[in-house]
Amino acid sequence: MEQLVSMTEKEATTPVMKAIQKHTAGFGAELVEVPIPTPGAGQVLIKVKATSICGTDVHIYEWDDWAKSRVKPPYVFGHEFAGEVVALGEGTKRIQVGQTVSAETHIVCHQCKQCLRGQYHICKNTKIIGVDTQGCFAEYVVMPEENLWVNPESMPSKLASIQEPLGNAVHTVLASDVSAKSVAIVGCGPIGLMAVGVAKAAGASRVYAIDVNPYRLKLAAEMGADVVINSMDENPLALIMDQTDGDGIDVVCEMSGHPVAIDQAFKMVTAGGDVNVLSLPAKPVAIDLTRDVVFKGVRVQGITGRKMYETWGQVSTLLATGQLNVEPIITHVFKLEEFEQGFELMRAGKCGKVVLIP
Repeated sequence: MEQLVSMTEKEATTPVMKAIQKHTAGFGAELVEVPIPTPGAGQVLIKVKATSICGTDVHIYEWDDWAKSRVKPPYVFGHEFAGEVVALGEGTKRIQVGQTVSAETHIVCHQCKQCLRGQYHICKNTKIIGVDTQGCFAEYVVMPEENLWVNPESMPSKLASIQEPLGNAVHTVLASDVSAKSVAIVGCGPIGLMAVGVAKAAGASRVYAIDVNPYRLKLAAEMGADVVINSMDENPLALIMDQTDGDGIDVVCEMSGHPVAIDQAFKMVTAGGDVNVLSLPAKPVAIDLTRDVVFKGVRVQGITGRKMYETWGQVSTLLATGQLNVEPIITHVFKLEEFEQGFELMRAGKCGKVVLIP
């Protein structure tokens, strides 16, 4: 006969892990112990080796208007990681225990019109790990098998953990043909910095990096930017028009989300050029649609996520061939317990990519 165990005793015998929890509807987060998750059908349990902080995580940490409208504390957040597969749920077929993996963080429905067309990256019912589900700022995380990307064993965990945001940069830049063309990266946060390197790797003739943060502009130069422009010190539009004989930029990647920078992005693009927008402005932005888009014949693309899984293949190839080196972007590595230091650096803009090690 099974012995009855009190709830307290059950909790005491449940394996637990350290995790960073968005503990309340307010500023900050806490390091807590929570039960190690169990993989269900079609799911995989991964021991997290490295997890990186994203701008989305900072929004959740600061509890801004977007976070208030989207996430529901308490829960474990974080969505960028790399780790080792340690257990498989029923019905898994492709992934094996012991493999090192990263994850596509968009969990899609496979039923909406976009999914049925193969446009999984714009699934109408997308759920994002660490936003809509339990996340990876923890020692273990559960993911659907279909979302896992197997990494080369030789890839360092800290590098493997930033492939997801690198995919955003690759998707944004390669949405256009940038070979032998001028490219402007407007906004040099971590993904913008990655985009600088991607544009150079893809054969851009000249890459302009534009920001107001001297620390990140220095990193942009290290990533290969031919011209770095601090918008606090000089007018980027005037400088670019002077350097291009008034013609403008072939491909502009808008990654700042700032209304003034967005307006400048549309003014600096050449007639017939492309503006690829990854940024997420907090409020509606006014642009001169007639003069800066219609009369110039500009193509505008909104970029979300990564093409599943075309972009992951491009990321893998760029890294494996050595065409792209993103090591300079990883500026800080902390233990999971030191997460507050990482978040404060992100909030201050005094870092590139911050990686946490459980």
